[in-house]
Amino acid sequence: MAAVLFFCVKDSKIFTVGGRLMNVILQIIGNKILISGVLAWLIAQVCKAINNVIITGKFSWERLFGDGGMPSGHSATVTAVMVSAGLYCGFDSPVFAVAAILAIIVMHDAMNVRLQSGKQAHLLNVMAESFERLTGEDLPNEEKLKELLGHTPLQVVAGFGLGLLVAIVFYFVG
Repeated sequence: MAAVLFFCVKDSKIFTVGGRLMNVILQIIGNKILISGVLAWLIAQVCKAINNVIITGKFSWERLFGDGGMPSGHSATVTAVMVSAGLYCGFDSPVFAVAAILAIIVMHDAMNVRLQSGKQAHLLNVMAESFERLTGEDLPNEEKLKELLGHTPLQVVAGFGLGLLVAIVFYFVG
């Protein structure tokens, strides 16, 4: 591998590959739609971690990187991407159309499928604890199921609002 790399450097091919790679990296870093979505997600996750500290008095890495909670990071992300796509590419563009459909699917999924999965996980955890208390036997799966998976409609609306705000502010400031 080292000989191939040296050979490429000697023939200046590494600079061509490196230049293309650098161009791709610069395009990604300069993609305002992508940055808007990532920024909205980051702000939502920090808000969730702060909310958790206020409610429980303890910091949780799970709240900083995990699913569920207020506001919805998924909704904030897809809304920021959708609105930014409209602002930068036009609200009649194919990019906006794809982003809008994706946003609808993600927010619907968060409020329905993932929320119900979290409720089912909670019920199964309660049933497993009850079974273990009644029988004195441990169930084969000792790990509790993750319960915070989805979002309430209010959490999704809050994420939507956050994503909208981030996209508009980033568009005018960034």
